[in-house]
Amino acid sequence: MPANTFSTVRDLLRHAVTRFNQAGLSFGQGSDNAFDEATFLILHTLKLPIDKLDPFLDARLLPEEIKRVLEVIERRADQRIPASYLTQEAWLQGYRFYVDERALVPRSFIAELIIEQFAPWVDDPDAVTTILELCTGSGCLSIMLADAFPNAQIDAVDISADALAVARRNVDEYGLQGRINLIESDLYRKVPKRKYDLIVTNPPYVNAESMGKLPAEYLHEPQLALAGGSDGMDLVRKIVAGAAKRLKQQGVLVVEIGNEAAHAEAAFHGHDLTWLSTSGGDDRVFLLTAEQLQLQ
Repeated sequence: MPANTFSTVRDLLRHAVTRFNQAGLSFGQGSDNAFDEATFLILHTLKLPIDKLDPFLDARLLPEEIKRVLEVIERRADQRIPASYLTQEAWLQGYRFYVDERALVPRSFIAELIIEQFAPWVDDPDAVTTILELCTGSGCLSIMLADAFPNAQIDAVDISADALAVARRNVDEYGLQGRINLIESDLYRKVPKRKYDLIVTNPPYVNAESMGKLPAEYLHEPQLALAGGSDGMDLVRKIVAGAAKRLKQQGVLVVEIGNEAAHAEAAFHGHDLTWLSTSGGDDRVFLLTAEQLQLQ
């Protein structure tokens, strides 16, 4: 469709939603529908506030602005590139993060629980002094943890040097170099020998069958950060097995497992998993206490 067909943000938004729906795009990497995704891409491309659509809907655009927006819309539709990779920006619970193809697009149900300071499982957030985040990716959860637990030092671990480079940029942008220690490690292997009040992780957990059916958008992400083995629990088993030695007496382990609740229950049938409520449901994140883990 020629650029001169469009003149306002409203025109472009209508076109983008139609184009995305016709292309059969998949969502879930920052937004869950075509309208929100189109709004984010258009406002970001025009360098407008991404949370203020209405005042700009009928703004008339310059030809070069229309051209830039149409190019982004077509890249999203034709190449199925996640919106956050196109903009190199992702938002999670009001936090802005840099992201590129070296790390997963920031998204996690754990983010909702961090905002609530893991209540009621953490009695006194100010008393939390050590936190370990495994599989940190872009560093988004560690940055949020630093805000939620102001007295905590955080070890943020990932096996990928590329992902840690993205995390370093985010940590630096938030000025948290003195509180977040980025560690390249295969889970606990190179983590300092200390005990933690909290261990938090959103690890690779997609089972092998689901990996074979991933939408094209997810193939742009590092597959190492998604694949969890035949039942999705390969890394989760290692995380749970090593947590008892790493937690303080009153510590807790929080693990996100997405759609893999049935596999998690089967893998840890000897544990009494506590499922935490999130916007995704009551079966996306589980918690185990240090006491439970030490009984195994």
